[in-house]
Amino acid sequence: MARRALTTTAAALTTAATLLLTACGGESDSPSDDIKGADTAGSSSAPASASPDANRPDVSVPKDLNLVFDFEKPSDADEAAALKDAANYIRALNHGISRQDPEDPAYQFYSGAGAARYAKSQIQEYVDGGWTVTGTDRYYRPETNPVSETKAAKTILVTFCEDQSKAYGKEVKSGKVHRTEESLASYQKFSILMASQQDSPVWRAQQITVAGEAKE
Repeated sequence: MARRALTTTAAALTTAATLLLTACGGESDSPSDDIKGADTAGSSSAPASASPDANRPDVSVPKDLNLVFDFEKPSDADEAAALKDAANYIRALNHGISRQDPEDPAYQFYSGAGAARYAKSQIQEYVDGGWTVTGTDRYYRPETNPVSETKAAKTILVTFCEDQSKAYGKEVKSGKVHRTEESLASYQKFSILMASQQDSPVWRAQQITVAGEAKE
């Protein structure tokens, strides 16, 4: 079973994403900085760090799933916040998969519109198949690009790569892990349109595209 089905929403988002990132091969030359609320995932009993100015949900995952975000923190405050919450959206999606809950409030907190529908469909696919995820799922090479700004909100396109060569499907009932060999299909490219919220520090994912076989 594919660990994450591919989807494409919003053609304009796809076009904008090509300006930022074309492939996901190679390694980052710089060490990652900690982004508060988007750190490496801990155990299911230890919730992720949360900002004191927002009532953020628990997005922790089981101990056998390690989410790694090799992200350098942008110097721009808005871009840093958008990147942090894009990572939290990914964590929330995995939280929903581990909880086997297509209505999990965590992803709903960090997303709306097409991004929320994407998360729900992914979680539902895992639930229907009786699967969850184990291993190490790594996200790297982030880029941020402001898209629009109005009095009501700002939008920033966040793009990054995923290396899921060490992340595997696991049967929920039996616990059997289905290991796969690294291949071109192990690499994906995410483009997430993040929007600021009035009177809240939280940025929410609005649209998402996921391109498969993205390694150089």
